[in-house]
Amino acid sequence: MTKGCFKQILTFPGFILLSRFTMVAGRVLWLLMLLSIQRGTWAFFTFTTNSINHFQMTEAAILRTTADACRSFAREMGTEFTLPQGPLTAESLVEACSSSESAIGFRVAISEITKADVLVDVHDFNSETLQRGRKLIINAIAAVKAVVKKHNFEAARAELGAALNTLQDFYSHGCLGQLGKMVPYSKFIGPDGPIKKIFEKCGSHSEEHLDSHDGNLSTETAALAINNVSVDLLEDIRAAAGDEDFLRLMKMDQSTSALCFVIDTTGSMGDDIDIVRQTTSFIIDSKRGTPDEPYVYILVPFNDPDFGPLFETTDAEEFKREINELVAYGGGDYPEMSLSALELALTGAAYYSEIFVFTDASAKDIALKSTILALIERSKSTVNFLLTNALGLRGRLGFPGQESFDHLSLSTVGQQPPFAFPSIEFPTGWPPLFPSDSGPPFGYPPATTDGQQQYDYPPLSRSLSNPANKVYQELAQASGGLAVEVTKATLPQATSIIVDSSNSALVTLLQAVRDPGMSSRFDFFVDSSLRNLTIYITGQNLVFTVTSATGVSQMHNETTGALGTIKRVGNFFRVHVTKPLQKGLWFINILSIQPYTVKVIGQSPIAFLFNFVQILQHPQPGFEFIQSRPLTNSTASLLVYVTEAHSVRLTEVALVKESGETVVARNLEEKLRGIYLATVAMVPEGSFAVQVKGINKRDSISSLELFQRQSPTQFRSTRVNINAQTTAMLEPGVALAIPFTVSSNIGGSFTIRARNNHGFSMSFNSTLALEAGGQAEGTVTLTAPSSTPSGTDVTLTIEAEAPGGTDSNYDVLRLIVLAEVSDLHPPTCLLTNVSGQCTGNCSLSTWRLFAGLTDGNGTGIERIRVRQGSGTLNTRVVTGSDGVNVTLATYEASCCSEEVELVAVDAVGNVGTCFRSIKAPSSVPCFLRKIIAELKRKR
Repeated sequence: MTKGCFKQILTFPGFILLSRFTMVAGRVLWLLMLLSIQRGTWAFFTFTTNSINHFQMTEAAILRTTADACRSFAREMGTEFTLPQGPLTAESLVEACSSSESAIGFRVAISEITKADVLVDVHDFNSETLQRGRKLIINAIAAVKAVVKKHNFEAARAELGAALNTLQDFYSHGCLGQLGKMVPYSKFIGPDGPIKKIFEKCGSHSEEHLDSHDGNLSTETAALAINNVSVDLLEDIRAAAGDEDFLRLMKMDQSTSALCFVIDTTGSMGDDIDIVRQTTSFIIDSKRGTPDEPYVYILVPFNDPDFGPLFETTDAEEFKREINELVAYGGGDYPEMSLSALELALTGAAYYSEIFVFTDASAKDIALKSTILALIERSKSTVNFLLTNALGLRGRLGFPGQESFDHLSLSTVGQQPPFAFPSIEFPTGWPPLFPSDSGPPFGYPPATTDGQQQYDYPPLSRSLSNPANKVYQELAQASGGLAVEVTKATLPQATSIIVDSSNSALVTLLQAVRDPGMSSRFDFFVDSSLRNLTIYITGQNLVFTVTSATGVSQMHNETTGALGTIKRVGNFFRVHVTKPLQKGLWFINILSIQPYTVKVIGQSPIAFLFNFVQILQHPQPGFEFIQSRPLTNSTASLLVYVTEAHSVRLTEVALVKESGETVVARNLEEKLRGIYLATVAMVPEGSFAVQVKGINKRDSISSLELFQRQSPTQFRSTRVNINAQTTAMLEPGVALAIPFTVSSNIGGSFTIRARNNHGFSMSFNSTLALEAGGQAEGTVTLTAPSSTPSGTDVTLTIEAEAPGGTDSNYDVLRLIVLAEVSDLHPPTCLLTNVSGQCTGNCSLSTWRLFAGLTDGNGTGIERIRVRQGSGTLNTRVVTGSDGVNVTLATYEASCCSEEVELVAVDAVGNVGTCFRSIKAPSSVPCFLRKIIAELKRKR
């Protein structure tokens, strides 16, 4: 047993238990890396949670820890891992580590972590605040480990952000940071004993440790203390989760999302079920083996009055079998519980997931529409509806010669119908619809006179579409999805042409709605980073033309043309541009008197995400994230993140209504590379998307080009403000009171609704009385059954609706069920023996290590793995005379693999390690040997 770099910390009867010191090398490497990531941007005069400096700190810590996890996981998989030259960025790390074509997923993870609220206000710093905050941090870390075990990564990111942000605040506002070497992360969250004296010192002498910067530490001290503790916390989570799940936590792979099917199983679907099975099987198989293969599959069937249960699996074949077992039955009246099932899917699936709803019925539970919209806005999941109840697709009028249009007779070719279309003004730049002026106006059957060209125009329908589908269309538009009306026979065709709308590198260039229909021109910029440009148009009785930047056009009736291919199924057109893309301004002209939607997508590494924020000046400059809808007609600030920041510069941020009305931000300032703060003078009423435009500098100044992107999810402004907040965990069997506040310039009695995705017992105020311009407070009390396991994620939606349903707003809380944490001791290790002779050619000989690991009287060791070393590990559990379980570990490796580190994780995520090296003793001091070993491990 070597000592040197180990220290005895605890004894159990019959064992000396050892733990490895945290290596100093990480600190040296960390500070060097920190300078290389954002050189020249530190301006660290203050450090405030949710300030730009806080973003730098958190992102840098995440980048370093994730890079280590990528390197370690690649080593475990036997693959190469090499970081590109230059500063470490999200883009360079994704390129080296992930199969994803875009860094947007990693950016989303960083954003979700950094925008979490702090658990306790540390500006009034004292011993009581410190102890209360420490307990909340310990609970949050335990919650992160519990939900990661259940692969609920969104909830884990939120709790990780809360713990990390609060911990950083503690180390930036008082003696914890000044005593950085005395208060490492392991002591801060460890058992109470070692930190009591530090609490007393911080509480009674905290003022002595504050510098002159309003309670903030100096640049050097704060940077060192905060960086150390941030990386230590992330490494603790990584060790507990393992490298693969840690990388999923950081969305380094799109497979963290879910593929979800919501399927109608009522009796009327009897002849649809087989087609749905074929369709879902096609969707599953189309994603297998690609970067878009989902991590989890979710099925939610619905009937009437029942819906669910939610079925979840990571096995695609098991998922297919579950779908194959669906049987159509019952249903009663025509409307079904489709929105209840969709709500269950949205709360059960990861954010940014893809959901397909199959039904031939309208929604009975239409009262849930506002709740569904809230969940779509929060989750940013895409919902596609495949609807086989379209009235206009059953016996509708076809091409000339088909004589059926209810009371109308168009049997005589060229005869004018006994109705008139309103006059339609053609937009400027519209290419001629007919070769000569003698062509018929839109809506009339084409002439068939001999010698004249036959024109193929969309047939007239019996109706615009099924009015019962309007709610589905609105929800699809809100999510950036599609509502496709098809026949049962053409369902597979429709599915096959929308599957390509879910690629991991997908970006939206344009999305718009015209309701009522009208003639419109839609402009969008195509840049050289784009590929697989695709246009989706849904609507009845429309004519459209797509025109490229070079003036090449293709009409709706040209299935194969100058730009690519056009496929039509039901009310759904897909234009797939197969010819070489010409960068520049493209446009689409659409002519229709009926409602329609248009969406332009492509694949590109240039993407963006954003958050609404409120700028703060007190107690210190910074901002806080707005979790619900922005207020109508108010000033709003957006924090916008753009990928490929080394070549991209934003020039415009705007809020774009479905009608095309645009509100451009009056101020746009780049705070850090790729992070912009935009201010909009007035948030428009109703729904809108966020659009960005900018310049993409490819290789040289001469190759500057314009680009645009738009958020696929629609957002809504409101005159109602609601805010609910809690830092507490939901303890099994214990009621949790969650206060909320509603304010508005509307007066009267507001309706309050609250729902949770597990059906846990709740009580709340059903109404609140407000005076115009005032506010009212309410409480939701939620109780999880005592049998609920730790790590269960609960989505609580609280909605406030103004009198008469004229306006509404929501807040969505993700709560984690967590039993009280009492085990804070990590597993410990005794290195009992090392055997083997390593001389000469290292590949011809082996060595063995024998160790005993135990969690004492704690929750018990759950798993042991090799974090460093290329040998094999075997374990068995024995019980000592004192009743304590001990895991006997035997590790065998080639003499070429000279070091090993074993990681033991107990049932609540506490982590202990064993390290041993068979390298020859060196005269180099221990701390330098650690640095050298760490550098070698990082290569």
